[in-house]
Amino acid sequence: MVGSIKVKSQNLHSNGSVQNCASMEEKLDELRHLLGKAEGDILRIVGVGAGAWGSVFAALLQDSYGQFREKVQIRIWRRPGRTVDKATAEHLFEVINSREDVLRRLIRRCAYLKYVEARLGDRTLLADEILKDGFCLNMIHTPLCPLKVVTNLQEAVWDADIVVNGLPSTETREVFEEISHYWKERITVPIIISLSKGIEAALEPLPHIITPTQMINRATGVAIENILYLGGPNIASEIYNKEYANARICGAEKWRKPLAKFLRQPHFIVWDNSDLVTHEVMGGLKNVYAIGAGMVAALTNESATSKSVYFAHCTSEMIFITHLLAEEPEKLAGPLLADTYVTLLKGRNAWYGQMLAKGELSLDMGDSISGKGMIQGVSAVGAFYELLSQSSLSVLHPEENKPVAPVELCPILKTLYRILITRELASQGILQALRDETLNDPRERIEIAQTHAFYRPSLLGQP
Repeated sequence: MVGSIKVKSQNLHSNGSVQNCASMEEKLDELRHLLGKAEGDILRIVGVGAGAWGSVFAALLQDSYGQFREKVQIRIWRRPGRTVDKATAEHLFEVINSREDVLRRLIRRCAYLKYVEARLGDRTLLADEILKDGFCLNMIHTPLCPLKVVTNLQEAVWDADIVVNGLPSTETREVFEEISHYWKERITVPIIISLSKGIEAALEPLPHIITPTQMINRATGVAIENILYLGGPNIASEIYNKEYANARICGAEKWRKPLAKFLRQPHFIVWDNSDLVTHEVMGGLKNVYAIGAGMVAALTNESATSKSVYFAHCTSEMIFITHLLAEEPEKLAGPLLADTYVTLLKGRNAWYGQMLAKGELSLDMGDSISGKGMIQGVSAVGAFYELLSQSSLSVLHPEENKPVAPVELCPILKTLYRILITRELASQGILQALRDETLNDPRERIEIAQTHAFYRPSLLGQP
């Protein structure tokens, strides 16, 4: 067991960590037993989507359990054919040569020469090709362990016991609708863990949010009891480099508790929670305000004062929105603020806001950025604005004493919508919103939320 003085055996991972093999095998055996696996029957885990977090998640599992080849198979699917441009190939070559362990590994696998050729422009690398060597296209600077990569979706998922959704929310429905065709003849029902943070808005029959777990449920027919969400305040590359991190796996008790134990590592503590959809929505909400935070940081030359003013206003709006979405919003305050804080510090959405404000990116380039992947906050801005602008959700305006759509009390969200979606404003509009003397004190917005019965269960599809 972990913490015992006598250690039967240890496993030294490619990134330097040491884990107790015996305890890891015990956890694997427990999950196999729960899933009804017989002796000699392999537990099949597949990641769908190879963005930064999806790739790191698969690599963590591979590092922890990949040695038990007779008991578990861990693979990851990504679309074939995506090329690596020459600038990225050059950067990748620099990363390889800066890490002796990676360099030696590639030489042993007779894989180093192709990176030399790509650096010289004599060869074009493919994203699925480099992923097999442990390089995620969206996170070149952090080498992972080698991964088993499958480019045929049917082959990847048809007999998988556990499927990890690492796709952006904007791609989840389409891919899982395809997956559903391959599961028509299945006898056993898979477990699905979704890492995706993003939402869609639906206005009929009542305005409500659609989350990735709900998309998966509707696309595949897999019962929601078998679909879980995992999220937390973390940065993928830092987790793989063994920075201490927390996460929550949310869903039905039957699966969340054993999976939390299975996924838990000394540096990656996984808690469990029953509130699936609300935590999932909060993961999408913080991406909205992270984009604005990046804009403010760039436009004020990293002014601590300006960033703190923005933080006060954006968190008050998030608290306000949380009171619309959750019956007991106080329970979400810690996870939501922690996830928001880390995203503002080093997340791709904050980076995207910075690059827009600096003029190094334009909205015409879309929200899928080379080297970063999908910027989930852009679609989330549109979805939250669309939902909260519905008159059927009206709340009483504290000063005007008349019903208004909730978005009228969220000036930062309104401004981000006008910058990113309708493009009426330039990025500088975020500063104009902050400096508007008519802007309510953030304290007042929080008091409004706390003193009124704002909870709208219909927003999350609750009766």
